[in-house]
Amino acid sequence: MNKLMLWGVIFVAAMLGATYMAVGGSKGGMGQDIINQLAVAGAAALVVIAVFVVVKYVRQMQNDTASGELAEENWDGIGEYKNELPTGWAVIFLGLIVWAMWYFIAGYPVNAYSQIGEYNKEVKSHDAKFAAQYANMDHDTLVAMGESVFIVQCAQCHGLAADGIDGKAADLNKRIQEISVKHVVENGSNNLGFAAPMPDRNGLFNMNTNALITDAEIATVASYVSNGMKGDGADIFAGTCAACHGADGKGMPMVAPSIAEFNPELVATVLKHGKKGAIGQMPSFDILNEQQIKAVGAYVTSLSK
Repeated sequence: MNKLMLWGVIFVAAMLGATYMAVGGSKGGMGQDIINQLAVAGAAALVVIAVFVVVKYVRQMQNDTASGELAEENWDGIGEYKNELPTGWAVIFLGLIVWAMWYFIAGYPVNAYSQIGEYNKEVKSHDAKFAAQYANMDHDTLVAMGESVFIVQCAQCHGLAADGIDGKAADLNKRIQEISVKHVVENGSNNLGFAAPMPDRNGLFNMNTNALITDAEIATVASYVSNGMKGDGADIFAGTCAACHGADGKGMPMVAPSIAEFNPELVATVLKHGKKGAIGQMPSFDILNEQQIKAVGAYVTSLSK
């Protein structure tokens, strides 16, 4: 027995001894627990196999010499032998291909059970029951449900009083703030799911003056809209904004939203698509089902009445 083999035997003995002391020699030992016994046996087998495989290949590297036919190609005088594909490697490779085909077709088909699939199925079923149960709610009940959903999903940014928490988010007690109107007029908007995007100021033509809207007109119409369509600016609004938002500012279906008041449809669109504005970006809330979205719309609409 050469020195390398001797060191391998010593290392295996030391590892097996340490394993016995850690498990078998501890208080109570392995007892009759088959799981512990199998675990220790597996650990011992791994140690023995690993050590003697390493010893084998280290000895092979020490003693073997290169032999065989060299390929014609070489790189800076370094050639490559035409070694045959190892039989074991080829068998394992083909076996894995066969196993993969069996796994996807029979062992665990692609369309088989999954926890995610079960969860989605249960959520869909629950949503259907929820919608049927609350399909005919009266307005007051719908608003009460919307308030509950709002407290859980929306109050973190908009506040329990829906006041926007000092500018952190939009104040929902009024339809729109002056800073928001200015931002949209100057930068345009295409984030509410409407078919026609709103252009920026370079595309807003005042029919009364036959010219693009000016800074002074933007300030005036922003004040007019944020003040509930009251005060100075009605003429600018009529000449620039009414074509899409309507003479009363209540919007047109699939053209432009209402900027005079909240309505459930507007709130639902914002919840589904999110919104970018002067304050920042609001994400979409696709975790809410249709009934919850309808309820939040009723609640937010009731705040500004």
